[in-house]
Amino acid sequence: MSDTETMRAVIARGYGGPEVLEVIEVPVPRPGSGQVLIKVQAATVNPVDLVTRSGALAAGGLMTPRATTGIGWDVAGTIAETGPGVRAFAVGDSVIGIQDLLDRELGCYADYVVLDATAVAASDLPPVEAATLPLNGLTARQALDLLRLSPDDTLLIIGAAGAVGGFAVQFAVGLGLRVAVVAAAADEPRLRSWGATWFIDRDTPDPATEVRALIPGGVDGAVDTAGLGVRALAAVRTRGAFATVVGGSAPIPLRGIRVHEQWISADGPALAALARNRPALRVAATLPLERAREAHERLEAGGLRGRLVLVP
Repeated sequence: MSDTETMRAVIARGYGGPEVLEVIEVPVPRPGSGQVLIKVQAATVNPVDLVTRSGALAAGGLMTPRATTGIGWDVAGTIAETGPGVRAFAVGDSVIGIQDLLDRELGCYADYVVLDATAVAASDLPPVEAATLPLNGLTARQALDLLRLSPDDTLLIIGAAGAVGGFAVQFAVGLGLRVAVVAAAADEPRLRSWGATWFIDRDTPDPATEVRALIPGGVDGAVDTAGLGVRALAAVRTRGAFATVVGGSAPIPLRGIRVHEQWISADGPALAALARNRPALRVAATLPLERAREAHERLEAGGLRGRLVLVP
């Protein structure tokens, strides 16, 4: 590939609403040692992209304020070039990957992206669907790992119909856990089909009391994807385990409960294992890269089941 070749990339110029997103032309980046260049076939639009673009993460001290910021964590595509020392991948391989650095010039909303090879996994899943797996799938699996539950233990998943929650249900059932879910009534059939044993309507005034009526003594562990915090903690048994994936919502660890706040980290081997298990992947719609602003507007409006995916 020529060093003078250019590509399109979406960046946020300053911070604000979707209007700060721009499609710019930049040189195709080169992979360094231990890195790969991926020709992007699909890039998922996630809630973290919205708070990055808005400036909330910079204001919260999670990233350095920048004049321009790259957007996008999830990618599916093919290897276009490998850097020195990379032996696990070859040009042409179909892959998925995750960019877990908040403070960066270019993200995965682009024609090409450079990632560390350790953040990439081989995948034979369809690219558009596969792009929805890395961030949300790894978040779900890493939250489950923190709980250290055993087969036949009981697990509560709050926000089970969302992207992270949906993966958590599938992975937990695969681990042999007995799963209770909190979600909208319309989502009950899907969650039951994934193996959920107990269902609690999210509009229930006191979900913890409902859980304890179904599971006396409380569940062994809980994954909170909706930020319920202490309201969900009450459903967990004494000396149980609780993990939240919503930053800043971790409750005080009452009754000897182990409380964890899960922050995603790239993990290529773990991502490869998730892809091999072929979980249900949900795509709400696809849009071309140049309509990234519209994708952000639609995600902010809410009501989606599945993720929006940008296609260069």
